[in-house]
Amino acid sequence: MRLLTHNMLSSNIKGVANGFPLLIEVEKVIEKQVDFNPDFLKNIFPKIEWQALVQASRSMGYSELPEESPESSMLDSDDFLMKFHH
Repeated sequence: MRLLTHNMLSSNIKGVANGFPLLIEVEKVIEKQVDFNPDFLKNIFPKIEWQALVQASRSMGYSELPEESPESSMLDSDDFLMKFHH
């Protein structure tokens, strides 16, 4: 599952107070190459729950994202966008 998709999911089980973010238990990581699309990343960025994305990426062994949510000006940085894309 893509981490951006995971970031949009929540549990709707009755009685669950806060069903977000869903916990990821990693058994196997497969990285698939996809086309780099900076426009998509810039448009999805405001919808992302940053701390949940960082937590999920760290659980998968990827630690290149900054801990704190970046300023929107970082969206002009190709270096940041490539890390966000990964």
